[in-house]
Formats: sequence, C-alpha cells, structure tokens
Amino acid sequence: MSDTTTVRIGLASARELEIAVDDADAIAATFEKAVKGKDTVMWVTDTRGHRFGINVNSIAFVEIDQPEDRGVGF
Repeated sequence: MSDTTTVRIGLASARELEIAVDDADAIAATFEKAVKGKDTVMWVTDTRGHRFGINVNSIAFVEIDQPEDRGVGF
C-alpha cells in the first residue's frame, strides 16, 4: 500500500481544497506545467479516483504535506 499525501490548494476566493493523493510530485509538476503553459485548468486525481478540475488563474497557493505514518490506536 502506498503512502498518501495531503495536498492543500488555496483559491483566490479565500477557500481551500484538501485532496489526498498518491503522488505529490506529479501534482507539483502538473501545477508548474499549468502555470508556465497556456493551460487554464489543472486536473488532480485523488486516492479514490475522483478528478478535480481547478481553474489555474484562481489558485493562490499549493501546499504539499509530508505523508504521515498511520499508527494503530484509538
């Protein structure tokens, strides 16, 4: 089982999306490509296969957390 990483995307409308992803490096590369290129939509797929289309012009920031070890406990 692969480690999941949480990606938080801040939007210009003072909202945030928090998405669990398997490959945070791919998200970072997709964001950089979208900003440098002429893409207007950045597509992100979460760990359950749901796809999110985000308008690149409305992104204020992208924060990538480190994967956490899930301990056993209550």
